[in-house]
Amino acid sequence: MAKLFFLLSGENPTLPMSEALAILETEGYTYKTVELMDQVLRLEAPIESVKAVPVRAAFTRVCALELFVSKANYEDIIRVVEETDFKSVLKSGESFVVRINRIKNYADQTINTMDLEIRLGRQILNQNPEAKVNLKQPDKTFIGIITDDKLIFGLKLTEISSKTFSERRPRKKPFFHPSAMPSKLARCMVNLAHGKTEGTMLDPFCGTGSSLIEATYIGCYALGVDAAKRMVIGCRKNLQFFNINAEGLILADARKLPFCKIDCIVTDPPYGRSASTLKSTTKELVHDVLVTAYSLLSEGHRICIASPKTLNISTIGITIGFKHVESHFAYVHSTLTREIAVFEKKRKNRRNIT
Repeated sequence: MAKLFFLLSGENPTLPMSEALAILETEGYTYKTVELMDQVLRLEAPIESVKAVPVRAAFTRVCALELFVSKANYEDIIRVVEETDFKSVLKSGESFVVRINRIKNYADQTINTMDLEIRLGRQILNQNPEAKVNLKQPDKTFIGIITDDKLIFGLKLTEISSKTFSERRPRKKPFFHPSAMPSKLARCMVNLAHGKTEGTMLDPFCGTGSSLIEATYIGCYALGVDAAKRMVIGCRKNLQFFNINAEGLILADARKLPFCKIDCIVTDPPYGRSASTLKSTTKELVHDVLVTAYSLLSEGHRICIASPKTLNISTIGITIGFKHVESHFAYVHSTLTREIAVFEKKRKNRRNIT
């Protein structure tokens, strides 16, 4: 187990951490959470586990091997740096650069991040005089994050670009609908549902296809259903635009699905003025869809579903028999905050018969 830290997006207070942990769980890696800080998650996990994060994550920015943690003041930082063995991660002759990021206004404001980069670079060179500083194309990048009045410092292992998600935002797609799920949130929901490579993911309200696109990009077999013909046609246009071949795109009622078994479900049922709720109230529709989902999922498998916060969907899921794993809240506008709820079909207690 290695000491790792993840630099998380600040777009939501809880989703980034849960997504990062869900990715490790989905990929079968064990981990021990060390500390959650503002936009930084520290944990112990196999170092190879970080390979899955840049492929899957929407809300993680950097994965790094932790070298030290200190209080965010010059005296403590320099003392800890002098005790750190940089030769173990920086070979003789390799080039490097030091980058320091400050989250919000944490730490003593007398700390200048550029000055700190220079100081740390000198300390690393003192240990390894044959190493070289290269600001543009270094062999290794050391990254420090100042948050919660601490400096978390380590060797950057991977960096995740958010550019691809911006290229798939709702208005960039040929078929647009105002209720469309943002690509980042859709990806995060697939991860929270434990969508696995070559596993089958279903969206019974596929709409413009955001969840289908994001699930396919991480290797899932995606199935989409929608009761509106216009949405199915529009979804197909979007899939074709991104060269996505879904396993199936079906015009059907989400409460009467032609399936027997699904590995995971990710969905955002319609609500509000711009969407059809199949002649039911939003609460009735969500209840019926959760009942259907319960019959399709095997024990231990998940559904990640969005709904208005006012609906209190966690209570509905528990009443049906699901285990409520977690909920997160995403502000949309003054009259709508989404609750992103994750439910798991409970595992039955089995008695050993001898």
